[in-house]
Formats: sequence, structure tokens, C-alpha cells
Amino acid sequence: MRLRRKGETLSQEEVVHVILMGAGGRDFHNFNTFFRDHPKYRVVAFTATQIPFISNRTYPPQLSGALYPEGIPIFPEEDLPQLLSDPSVEQVVFSYSDVSHDELMDKASLVLSKGKNFMLLGPQSTMLQSSKPVISVCAVRTGCGKSVITRKIATLLKKRGIRVSVIRHPMAYCTFKPIQRFSDLNEVDAEACTIEEKEEFEPLVEMGIVVYAGIDYEKVLKEAERESQVIIWDGGNNDFPFFWPDLEIVLLDALRPGHEKLYYPGEVNLKRADLLIITKVNEGSEASFRQILENISKANPLAKVMMAPSVVQVDHPERITQKKVLVIEDGPTITHGGMAEGAGASISKRLASETMDPRPYAVGSLKEVFHNHPHIGKVLPAMGYSETQIRELEETVRQCPCDAVVLATPADLRRKIRIAQPVARVTYDFEIDLEPIIEDFLTGRNIDA
Repeated sequence: MRLRRKGETLSQEEVVHVILMGAGGRDFHNFNTFFRDHPKYRVVAFTATQIPFISNRTYPPQLSGALYPEGIPIFPEEDLPQLLSDPSVEQVVFSYSDVSHDELMDKASLVLSKGKNFMLLGPQSTMLQSSKPVISVCAVRTGCGKSVITRKIATLLKKRGIRVSVIRHPMAYCTFKPIQRFSDLNEVDAEACTIEEKEEFEPLVEMGIVVYAGIDYEKVLKEAERESQVIIWDGGNNDFPFFWPDLEIVLLDALRPGHEKLYYPGEVNLKRADLLIITKVNEGSEASFRQILENISKANPLAKVMMAPSVVQVDHPERITQKKVLVIEDGPTITHGGMAEGAGASISKRLASETMDPRPYAVGSLKEVFHNHPHIGKVLPAMGYSETQIRELEETVRQCPCDAVVLATPADLRRKIRIAQPVARVTYDFEIDLEPIIEDFLTGRNIDA
């Protein structure tokens, strides 16, 4: 083996051909930050899973760069065995989140059995450095309550007169826009094509907080830095941040004890955190609480730990008291987050006479959702990854012979679908005082309004 001289190009035989396994977010970021301009590698394909309707597209040339003039094809993950039969493919890079360690190693074993290398990219290769202080809010599982904590921190900063922007983990479900900026609900309605996007953007925009997202997070970060004194990274699933955080906050779920050590990359977040917040502590058992604390003491004994009891409210309890209700919960939390039910079901069990099973009334792709996620309880996940699926959700609600609908989604679904039945909207918050944390953060960095 000889060392290559500076400026000497690689021969075609020396270029490593790579497949990125993804779900329309982390995979694109890994490509942009590590592979896009790297002369040693050629990404020949993305595979997509976890999110419906995101495969069979092309990562466009205007984002893929000079080495990829025709863009990069995106295949369903089910096609991976066939793609691995190509002898030129040498390496597969796993690039999505919230999978169990068992599932991750099953996928690695498939790749290795085909003679290929299996790789994970870490923070050193993918995190971007901001010129502004960054607070990251991440979790060990989907559905721990990141959005609530993000809103609390943004509110505290705004009350102090600090210019703050929230940058949201990507959700490239419909378009490949390098930068998205949302400052009012009209922009959300115009740009956010899925229910999942609206659930993340709407509550912050309603508070007067500017939200950024997109595909190219180096460009996203530069735009946000122009109008911000502090940036909040609002994580997706249980992924680790795209930016180097100055304060790394990670949430754990009292209703899912042990999961903090069983899912990738949630355990990475557990070990990295400066502040660990255990949410829903008033709903979990004493045994689950002890298990979580024991896991924290082993994995990250230096982290500060705080408790966050849930506070659940319903705007019209009279509409569901002693009624037959259909409960609609947050889609990602209930599907790949692994929760059987959420806050809507919890309050319905206390007030309603019956919580109806939506399965007999599910249409189209929603039937597949229930088939693919048999753990789901008597709730309807708010799935809306395409206009077709949004209409299927609307039709499922219409067909259900309930007296009322319990709407427990972060965004008001009535802005996206028609609901004829009376609606009781459920919201949840956490009882936690983050003001001393934010005070220390600002003081330590001499940040003033």
C-alpha cells in the first residue's frame, strides 16, 4: 500500500460505493455533512423506511452536489437485499433513529451476511458548530415530550427579551427545500404538507417563535444565526443533535422504564446529556422510577436530573363525559414510538363511558398502520404523511359512530381535516421549573436582551 500524494485523485476502483439506510431526515444530514463532497465515497442509493410515502423518489442534484449530477435514487428498505447483491457496493451506513438494539443488529447482520461493511456515523462527523449558543432538546424515545420542553425554554427566553429561534429536526416528507422558515400560521399552512409537520411547527409559531427546518442544515443554521441570540435544537424521534450543544437536555419516559438503554440512538443521548428530565413521573410506578434512576446512575452519574409530572387538560369535558368517544393521538408517538395510547386515552378512561376501537372503521393505509403496529390500543394515530392519507384519516373519523372525538394531537387537526362530531381537545404540559437552568445558561455566557 502506498500513500497518495496531495492532489492525486482516486481511481474508480478505489472509490467506496455506499448505501445510506434512512427515513428522510438523518440520512440526508449524514450525506450532506460527510459524504457529499468526499472524494473517497460515492453514495449509490438511499433506502427509506419508518415513514410512509417517502421512497421511490430522487435526492435532487441541486442538493446532492457536483459528484452527483443526476441526484441519488431512494428505494424502499425492503429492496436492500437486492441492492446488496451489487458487487460494487461495499458499505452500508445506518442513518435513522428510534430502533431497538436488537433490530439494529438484525439489520447489521443482514448487511454483514452479504459481505458488506456496516457503519454508524457519530457526532464528530455530523455535528455542525454554531456561532451562537445552542440548547438541544432530545430524548431516549419518541413521545417523551420534547416539544413541551422546547416550548417552555423558548417562552422563558422570549420573556427575557432574548431573540430565539427553534430549529427542528428535518421532516423531508414532501419537498426537498434546503431551508424552511415559519413565522406565522399562513406559512405553516402553505409549506407544511403533512400533519406531522404541523404538529411540530404550529404550537411554536402560535407563541410567536420562529421555526426553521429544511434539508441542508448548514444553510439552515446560518440563516437562523442571523436573527437569533440563542438557538434551540428541537430533536426528532430519539436522534442526537445536528449541532454541537452548549446545553444538552435529554428526556426519559416514566411510562417506558428501561427503554433508555434499549434503543438506538437514545442510549447515546442518555450518556451525553447535561440535564436529564424524567417526564410523566406521576403516571409511572415507583418501581419504574427506581429502574430509570438506577440506569441513569450507571450511564451518566454526572448529569443533573429533574422530574416533570404531567398536567393533562381538556377544553370541553362535558362533550365526552359518559359518552362513546374516538380518541385521536399523536401519530409518531403511537406508531414507531411504541406507545399503546397517550394523554387522550388517559383522560377518556376517566370521563367517557366507552373508548371506541377505530380498527373496524379504518380505511386505506390506516388499516396497514394497525396491522404493522399491533401494540396500538383503542386509539387512532393521527397519520397524515400524504394528502391521500389525510383524507383516509378524515374518512375513518367520519365512519366511526362515536358521540364525540377526543383530539389529543399537538396541532389542532380541525385545521387539516373535517370532523363532524363534537370535539374535546386534550393538551398536556409538564410541571417543571426550568427558569434556574436558563438563568445559569444565560449568565454563564453573558447573554442579555
